[in-house]
Amino acid sequence: MKYEEIKNIVRNLRKNQTEAEVILWNELRNRKFDGIKFLRQHAIIYENINNDFFFYVPDFYCAKYKLAVELDGVIHAFNREKDYNRELILMSKGIKVIRFKNEEIKDIERVKAEIRRHFTHPLDPPLCGQRGG
Repeated sequence: MKYEEIKNIVRNLRKNQTEAEVILWNELRNRKFDGIKFLRQHAIIYENINNDFFFYVPDFYCAKYKLAVELDGVIHAFNREKDYNRELILMSKGIKVIRFKNEEIKDIERVKAEIRRHFTHPLDPPLCGQRGG
């Protein structure tokens, strides 16, 4: 996919956030969370072949800690293998992926504590699209 197409996809994702994404973004944006910068719906390009880019767009990404945060709605129950493969590719780039179910956002302080825990822990292998811990 060409870079301009990726930009359009990312823009569209930002305009159409889920309720859970809006709630978490309000906690992460503008370095509100421990002074750490997070990006929302940021394309991570993992391969470039003749200016044809292959990429993933995590819900939130922290470059400082190479941490992607994903919020999983109902659709992810049917995409576990795809999520697992995506995590493997991101891990091969040194990016840790943590997942939360949308309903977990109701306990935002617990979610923030779990995210914070990954600021110091090394990369763990993915658990078949499931969040560990």
